[in-house]
Amino acid sequence: MEVQIVDFPETRVAALEHRAAPELEYETARRFVAWRIANRLPPDRHRTFGLHYDDPRTTPPERYRMDLCLELDRPVAPNPEGVVSKLIPAGRYALARHLGSRDYNSAAVYLHEVWLPTSGRMRRDAPMIFHYVNVGPSVAEHEMITDVYLPIV
Repeated sequence: MEVQIVDFPETRVAALEHRAAPELEYETARRFVAWRIANRLPPDRHRTFGLHYDDPRTTPPERYRMDLCLELDRPVAPNPEGVVSKLIPAGRYALARHLGSRDYNSAAVYLHEVWLPTSGRMRRDAPMIFHYVNVGPSVAEHEMITDVYLPIV
């Protein structure tokens, strides 16, 4: 798997926090998509991200945290869905691309378990970023593209 070292710019996003078992992310995603549609924020004009604070394989379900986000250059107005304004932190990241289903992300596993231990780098205290390059009901599972950014020192 190809890994690049990149500088990711600070990015303002609208975020819906998921604080529950990974199996319940679908419900959070459904709420986020409904908010996105209601606010006319299409994925072809607003990049979509997942901020992953925890490893779902090792974190107890009740402590698992991730945010669903879209790039937005203005503050988020109060809303019943709970979408809030956040910033993705700028910094140096190792980048790898995952192709296919988002149920299992081979790039995230590779970056953590293969690349990082042999890279001479250390992980920085920031969430791992998943950039969902193509999203929407018309994207077939085998066509899904996810760029994964591992924060490094």
